[in-house]
Amino acid sequence: MSDYYELLGVKKGATDDEIKKSYRKLAMKFHPDRNPGNKQAEDKFKQISEAYAVLTDTEKKRQYDMFGDQKFHQNFSQEDIFRGADFRNIFTDAGFDGSDIFSRIFGSGFGGGPGRGGFGGGFSAGSAKGQDLEYAVTISFNDAFKGAERHVSFRMNDGSSRELTIKIPAGVREGGKLRVAGKGANSPYGGQPGDLYVVISVAPHPTYSRTGNDIESKISLKLSDALLGCSKDIETLDGSKKIKVPAGVKPGTKIRLKGLGFPQPGKSERGDFYGVVDYDVPEKLSSKQMDLIKSLAEAGL
Repeated sequence: MSDYYELLGVKKGATDDEIKKSYRKLAMKFHPDRNPGNKQAEDKFKQISEAYAVLTDTEKKRQYDMFGDQKFHQNFSQEDIFRGADFRNIFTDAGFDGSDIFSRIFGSGFGGGPGRGGFGGGFSAGSAKGQDLEYAVTISFNDAFKGAERHVSFRMNDGSSRELTIKIPAGVREGGKLRVAGKGANSPYGGQPGDLYVVISVAPHPTYSRTGNDIESKISLKLSDALLGCSKDIETLDGSKKIKVPAGVKPGTKIRLKGLGFPQPGKSERGDFYGVVDYDVPEKLSSKQMDLIKSLAEAGL
């Protein structure tokens, strides 16, 4: 969002006459009827008209000055902002018909009576919703896999405190947001409370990593296991599972265990579990191992 005062080219504390004069000049410049097909001009016209609707309304201007641009837009929808704004003289004095310009560029949903710039009715501060809040919660890798509950307690902007039990669904991801309707800040104007968004952070696991809904875990092999193939027991989040390693497997090869990955919230499908092959070439060999390797070399391996 842009600062309303900057948009209209006036200083904070400008009089209504100064605001109207500046808006009239800019509105004539960017009016869609003077700039047919010019999307940039239309967007600019929308922005300056929104600024005018707020700064010429005593109550809306007071709230804008008090809360600032971001919080003001969290509390008021575009329809709230334009409701009751009077553009009648601005356009009729310049020879434009202002009865439908805003319904044309914003959409017919704004309606309104003739001469009201497409927005009828009176502004109601009581329709302003309370501010949405965010609360960060860190959970373990296992809790993200199985789901969990967390008891949270936080302080509101008005100094009051709130306590909630949050249900975290199985399969939630890092950075996921859980919406708790109506548990945000109370509206200072009697409207509905805002919502609470619980932002999830998942602690790293010492053994597993996650890619999408899949889980990966390293399988450490001896060189002979990699060359000859073997069966290995591997720990998954569903318990110990046996995995078959083919002969001649290369480092980094992923061996899949279908359906043992993360659940998908709201779905029955799960991701997969992958054992990632890893083995090292020994830096030092015993005399016996050296003789065996020489024998392999003589055999062409």
